[in-house]
Amino acid sequence: MNQDSLVIAGKTYTSRLLVGTGKYKDFDETGRALDASGTQIVTVAIRRVNIGQEPGQPSLLDALPANRYTLLPNTAGCYSADEAVRTLRLARELLDGHALVKLEVLGDSTTLFPNMPETLKAAKTLVEDGFHVMVYCTDDPIQARMLEDIGCVAVMPLASLIGSGMGILNPWNLKLIIDQAKVPVLVDAGVGTASDAAIAMELGCDGVLMNTAIASAKDPVLMASAMRKAVEAGREAFLAGRMPRKLYSASPSSPTGGILGT
Repeated sequence: MNQDSLVIAGKTYTSRLLVGTGKYKDFDETGRALDASGTQIVTVAIRRVNIGQEPGQPSLLDALPANRYTLLPNTAGCYSADEAVRTLRLARELLDGHALVKLEVLGDSTTLFPNMPETLKAAKTLVEDGFHVMVYCTDDPIQARMLEDIGCVAVMPLASLIGSGMGILNPWNLKLIIDQAKVPVLVDAGVGTASDAAIAMELGCDGVLMNTAIASAKDPVLMASAMRKAVEAGREAFLAGRMPRKLYSASPSSPTGGILGT
């Protein structure tokens, strides 16, 4: 296997699967699923999970060895730039100056689709404030380029709506973003099963972030293991280079020259 690495904000990772920490039945299941996934970057919804902002309550940090995972605080549940910026500044205080964050500013509570004007506004403020911003966005190549130009360290277009499990609905836009980007491109939202993750990687994505696909599976730990293998297989297939598609041009697997009896 090619030992190529994912580099985000100057740090190198061997796993290209990023995993969320919400929707599990308890912290024990969370820990076992993360372990099975092989992930090294774990995203945490600051407004929904306790990482110290609620003293005396169980903290997710107790289930996550600090020397094993890179935490990725996110702004899930934020609907304005100001709200997102405040949330990530709180996360930085709670995590002793931690700079790597995931920005998402939502447009409505029904679709959880990104509000791109507010996302761009928040990204600019956060980058100027010294954050390393990974950003959830639409699959619009122009907006993705604008976020990169602002200084975001990774762009994370949705494959389909958050929590929908619908997979990659627009591979062409995703490929346009990948082809132009000079920072990592990671699919964020919409993955439902292992084949979705493999397809994202085969398209050339640098990684995949998921939560619901694992946490809402009948067996989250087993699904986490499947996702790990899918991301690795998809990456290998991308690096290997698939054969060309050939409409109406069959080509036998075995040579036809020198067939016995001809």
